[in-house]
Amino acid sequence: MKKNALLFLAAILILGAQGFAQDYSVLAEKSVLRWTGKKVTKSHQGVIKLKEGNFTIKKNKFISGEFVIDMNSMVEGDGTDPNKGAMLMKHLKSDDFFSSEKFPTATLKITGSTAFVKDLATVTADLTIKGATHPVTFEVKRIGDAYQTTVTFDRSLYDVKYGSGKFFENLGDKAIDDMIPLDVTLVAVKK
Repeated sequence: MKKNALLFLAAILILGAQGFAQDYSVLAEKSVLRWTGKKVTKSHQGVIKLKEGNFTIKKNKFISGEFVIDMNSMVEGDGTDPNKGAMLMKHLKSDDFFSSEKFPTATLKITGSTAFVKDLATVTADLTIKGATHPVTFEVKRIGDAYQTTVTFDRSLYDVKYGSGKFFENLGDKAIDDMIPLDVTLVAVKK
């Protein structure tokens, strides 16, 4: 009888624990954010650093989270050569694009998600760039302690108009795609 009561109590505790929220800290130095910018004739890729991040999972879904991106850390390539694309980086950090001196960080705040099914969940969040905030939706894949996704945003919504066909006519092959994909791999640990 005593053994059955202990097993029953253990089962209740295990099932009950699934309803409790679990907080995670993102290891910024182990996480990777890769951006891509495209024109008609070519594209540029690079990395940008996550300054900090955290999120909470409850009942197998994201219930909140906030990630701060260091806009001044943006570089072309894999980040091993700080001089690669120096002129491009100066332009991307200028007021023509991301105004990183005035707006040194961008943020993404999770507002909710579906539950993970086969380690996949759909996340909704608010992305803030240059003081403008707009919703984004993306799919997240959980792989152990890592979370992978591609967040694609429309730069024109954030007052990043340079070379945009939405604001300028007759750009031809000088037109720059408004959609910017950010491939993200986050490594997180439980708090």
